Amino acid sequence: MMHEPHNIRGYVDSPDLQRKLYRRSLLIVVISQIFGGAGLAAGVTVGALLAQDMLGTESLTGIPAALLTLGSAAAALLVGRLSQHYGRRLGLAAGFLTGGIGAIGVILAAVNHSIVLLFASLLIYGAGTATNLLARYAGTDLAKPTQRAKAISISMVSTTFGAVAGPNLVEVMGRFAASIGVPALAGPFILAAGAFLLAGMVFFIFLRPDPFVVAKAIYKAQSDLGQSAAAQTKSHKNNNRGLVVGATVMILTQIVMVAIMTMTPIHMKHHGHSLGDVGLVIGIHIGFMYFPSLITGILVDKIGRAAMSIASGGILLLAGIIAAIAPADSMFILITALALLGLGWNFGLISGTALIVDATDLATRAKTQGTIDVLIALAGAAGGALSGMVVAHSSYAALSLSGGCLALLLIPVVIWSHKKQKVVVPDSISIN
Repeated sequence: MMHEPHNIRGYVDSPDLQRKLYRRSLLIVVISQIFGGAGLAAGVTVGALLAQDMLGTESLTGIPAALLTLGSAAAALLVGRLSQHYGRRLGLAAGFLTGGIGAIGVILAAVNHSIVLLFASLLIYGAGTATNLLARYAGTDLAKPTQRAKAISISMVSTTFGAVAGPNLVEVMGRFAASIGVPALAGPFILAAGAFLLAGMVFFIFLRPDPFVVAKAIYKAQSDLGQSAAAQTKSHKNNNRGLVVGATVMILTQIVMVAIMTMTPIHMKHHGHSLGDVGLVIGIHIGFMYFPSLITGILVDKIGRAAMSIASGGILLLAGIIAAIAPADSMFILITALALLGLGWNFGLISGTALIVDATDLATRAKTQGTIDVLIALAGAAGGALSGMVVAHSSYAALSLSGGCLALLLIPVVIWSHKKQKVVVPDSISIN
């Protein structure tokens, strides 16, 4: 159980302290996400290429993304439960530190040319990527309902700095790795190891008092006064609907994004592009996954979760079509397709996350968020595993077009939900 420190009572009784802690928590999330973004970029950029080099075949190059996301699924479940019982500080710190250990294992696997160690380490490395996503919730614990999407977006936009720098340091880290006797493709994992470990330490040292602990204390105080019981009863049915729709939006966008993104480096290398070209394309893609977040968050709060979810489906379809028809030697068109792929994912993740936060109360929020991120990670695993098989037996164009068409399912799901019943946003804590 999560114990309430004596100094938490002051925050429960002081809206001014709550506002200050909300801003401070967001700043800590921002700092950690810069490091976390750099850490997650390594696996995205060179994971498939490293496996291809070690396995000597293309048909299994989707396995690293699948293993990484399976590890991410397990970690999301564990980090969610740790956070529910002990607070965001311990849960997120443990996840990032575990991811750093996994990155070190990938480096050792490359040095020793051990496929078994590589696959095991990628599973562990997935904890870092899961935690990087789960950290977006930490900024919402003390946010008002009308601030939630913006809070999510602030944490995500900060990931951009590390996530864009990571892929563009592929060649630099490759040369550094080679200079110390490590295979060049393992170089980015050296950066990932340091980045994840630093992100974990930022949370462990500085996220005090824990915003989730404070939010739970506020929620308990209001429940004791009978302020939230009626609201919980009224919104229970709507909340379940919000969970289903939010999860569906994030799962579909994750499948489409991971499938196309995973095979893009292989597609580019197969047509003679350099590792630097791959890093540039993936770097811009990751930039568009995170950098538009601040504007996206404002739009989600202003024009609604449903409209932005539908926009996500349309943009992902356009990305799939452009990737499918892009000439293999055209960097500009590939960049355009991957940028749109990142933007569509961004719209889907922020609108879906806001739906999830709206539909949960603090008694089960962190655990529920972790469980839903498990489903997102498993969706990514499926997309990554199947992508290599689709390309091996068909083509990159077929994969891209199929992914774009799959994204269209977002539209009827959201429209159905919106017509049935509008989601009630439970103001589970009152911050004045």
